[in-house]
Amino acid sequence: MRNGPAKYWRALGRIEKIFLVLVALYALLYFSGVAPGAAALLALAAFFFGLLTLFRLVRRGMRIAIWRLRNRLVVAYLFIAVVPVVLILALVAIASYAIIGQVAVYLVDNELSRRVNFLGGPAENLIRVPAPNREVLVTRFAPLIQSRFPDFAILIRDRAEVRFPPGAEIEPPPPQWKQANGLIVKDKRLFAWAHAQTGEGEITILAPVTHELLSQLIPGLGDVDLGPYTVQPRQPTVPPKQNVFDLEVPFVYPMQIQSWSSPQTTLNGYLFVDTRFSAVLGTVFGQKMQWSETALTLFVAVGILFLLGEMASLVAGVRLSRTITGAVHELYQGTLHVKEGDFSYRIPVRGDDQLAELSSSFNTMTDNLRRLIVVAKENERLQSELEIAREVQAQLFPKAVPSLRGLKLAGVCNPARMVSGDYYDFLSVSDQVVAFALGDVAGKGISAALLMAAIQSTMRTQLTGANGARPAHFSPAALVSTLNQQLYASTSPEKYATFFFGLYDDTQHTLTYTNAGHLPPFLQRRGKLLPLQPTGTVVGAFPVARYGEETVTLEPGDILVAYTDGITEPENVYGEMYGEDRLKELLLRYAAADSPEIIARTMEAVVQWTGSSELQDDMTMLVARRV
Repeated sequence: MRNGPAKYWRALGRIEKIFLVLVALYALLYFSGVAPGAAALLALAAFFFGLLTLFRLVRRGMRIAIWRLRNRLVVAYLFIAVVPVVLILALVAIASYAIIGQVAVYLVDNELSRRVNFLGGPAENLIRVPAPNREVLVTRFAPLIQSRFPDFAILIRDRAEVRFPPGAEIEPPPPQWKQANGLIVKDKRLFAWAHAQTGEGEITILAPVTHELLSQLIPGLGDVDLGPYTVQPRQPTVPPKQNVFDLEVPFVYPMQIQSWSSPQTTLNGYLFVDTRFSAVLGTVFGQKMQWSETALTLFVAVGILFLLGEMASLVAGVRLSRTITGAVHELYQGTLHVKEGDFSYRIPVRGDDQLAELSSSFNTMTDNLRRLIVVAKENERLQSELEIAREVQAQLFPKAVPSLRGLKLAGVCNPARMVSGDYYDFLSVSDQVVAFALGDVAGKGISAALLMAAIQSTMRTQLTGANGARPAHFSPAALVSTLNQQLYASTSPEKYATFFFGLYDDTQHTLTYTNAGHLPPFLQRRGKLLPLQPTGTVVGAFPVARYGEETVTLEPGDILVAYTDGITEPENVYGEMYGEDRLKELLLRYAAADSPEIIARTMEAVVQWTGSSELQDDMTMLVARRV
């Protein structure tokens, strides 16, 4: 008897001994009432060491429990059958929350955007109507606007100032605003607004956006706020619970909002929607849907499916325990034969589970090994053809830059693959006129390269067909329109390209351009970057499309930079794109450098941003400098 306790004490580890000592000391101090502060510290220490002791006991118990193969299989069954069900249930709960929240936000955002965009129509119409007819038109538009925004104000300023309602407290926006429509923050309050401007005057429509307005966008959906601008004390308007499964779903979605003080300033807003499953589903599918019965039916059906999954997992575990050792032995024998070069050996295939599929795949592998040599040779042939295609495409890019007294041109294309779908070109139209173009074909690889070649051929045919001089009727818009028709007629519907084409006249120092859906090139002038916005849609997508053209005068020192999305859209390891803002900063930093250095610095910055030497997309840039 005396040796019993001593034997168990020696068998304990250091952690267990410390835990028992701390418990004994705490009990002594607690029941004696001496030093309650020390008793509290001992209790905290005992609790910590108790957790360590419990962890050690559980780990030791697991080792003893799974020492036998049968117990290991039981644990394996738990992982096979129980854990996946728990994870699936958790995934369903998370997915349901995310989907319901996203749908609720979408419904609110869509309705709010529709109402806000509506204000642009009255603004555009009222600014074009002569002053005597505006009151009639304002009276006609007022009920329509009021049905969407109960409280609103209109300010018209040209020769006279008109306010609706009369005496409305509305002030004109800062002079930086031109055409605008959307949500705006003014004096820490949220408004929906539209602003239109002509040479003679301007019109501003301003409607406050409140919590009540947001919550009434989708009747019965729940509480809606656009924080931090519409949050205010209120009674909750979350719909009542329909059944035990009708849970409350709060969701938040970030938004960008304009600032009244400056068009360049954007503020962060957060759309808060507090709703329920039944409210969202009732809004989407109609209020007549018997949601409670449907939810219960779905829950029972899912429960039955999970029960069947549990049973199937148990059966799979039993079959696995009976077949796994035999299947592994057969695979081992097969690898020995393959190791010695015997590809005729076949593994017996038994059953229809994954191990049987693995055995069948092993048998198929031995047949495929001999075919791999043929495949390797075919890959070498394809690589050789791609290399030839790359060399042919390299011949399509301009070999020499046209020489003009007042304009210096430079361009580079770095393909992401062997061949590129990007395109740039220079061509002298006359002694004083040069044409240059930049395009980005949808897609990559051979098909994009072929379409790129077709674009170059069509453009050069139109230019060289003019016998060395541009006809009086010739214009960039006409060339791009013809290019669009020919590409649409000769390519599949899903093939299209963005295209920027410009003609520079060195005698007048003017650039006439057409931007067919391409990223706006930047005109760098006196430390500022002016974008050349699109004047038409992409080429090759529609049989008939209208293209406009614009003319700008290039001043000495001006730099025109055109680029493809392979410059701005590559992502770093965190999924962040290089972006237009970083490109602008780089162009301003190296404005004094020559054109080849600007291109080289840009390419280098994008590659460093991605952190990989492999390009994510074709990178093409064209720089034109007025000297």
